[in-house]
Formats: sequence, C-alpha cells, structure tokens
Amino acid sequence: MFSHITVGSGDLDRAGAFYDAVLLPLGLQPRPVTPDGGPRALCWVMPDRSLPRFYVYQPLNGEAAGAGNGAMVAFSAGTPEQVDRAYAAGMAAGGKDEGAPGPRPRYGEGYYGAYLRDPDGNKLHIVCRGDIDSADGGEAG
Repeated sequence: MFSHITVGSGDLDRAGAFYDAVLLPLGLQPRPVTPDGGPRALCWVMPDRSLPRFYVYQPLNGEAAGAGNGAMVAFSAGTPEQVDRAYAAGMAAGGKDEGAPGPRPRYGEGYYGAYLRDPDGNKLHIVCRGDIDSADGGEAG
C-alpha cells in the first residue's frame, strides 16, 4: 500500500544514530540512498523487500525540519520484546517518551505498543499487533 514514508531532520548524523537504534531491533536495515540532486537522505527497509521504505531527509526547501502536528509513523514489531528493545534503544539514543511500552487493550486484544519522539520531534509508535495477523492486511488501530 505504501511506497515510502519520509520525516525531516536538521541533523542527519543524529537522526541516523537514533533510527538505527530503533529500527535495527525491528529487523529494518539501512539502505544506501542514491544521490538524486535533492537533499541528503537516509533510508531503512526490510532486508527481503525493496518497499516500503522509511526515509529521513534534510528539508528540500532548506528551512528547519519540524514535526507534523497529529502526524505519527508506526513501526511493526514481531513481539512485545521487540517493542521493548526498540523503545529502550530509542530512548538511549536521544528519544523522548510519549508512552512507555505496554498493553493497549483499548486498541484490540493483544495490542502492545510504545510511543516516543525522535530528536527532531517526530512522533513514532512501535507496535506488536496481536489483535490482527499483520499478513492479512487488516486495519491498524
């Protein structure tokens, strides 16, 4: 369904360290970004897929990066333990807590997640969806 998701950063080195800490425990791997004449960027993807991709870019317009009000990117984890590891690694890499790991039964049976912000203020959700089979294309909560 999605080709890619992009968030902005004013410091790609800091963002790279943060997203490596969060995404590597979830199985995503860094992927080189071919220069296309635009701003510098970083990319992560599942090793056995070319899409979807998650990018962090310096803003094209040269202005400061800012987090979208009401915007959030949710990353899927295979187990609650992966949620815990990714959240802890993100916090250790400069993230800000927006909701510690734990069950979220109001979203569905077996729903386990955590919320944090990256160093640029972008909101992330790391979730293990025990309420649906992620392979069935079910709706997110």
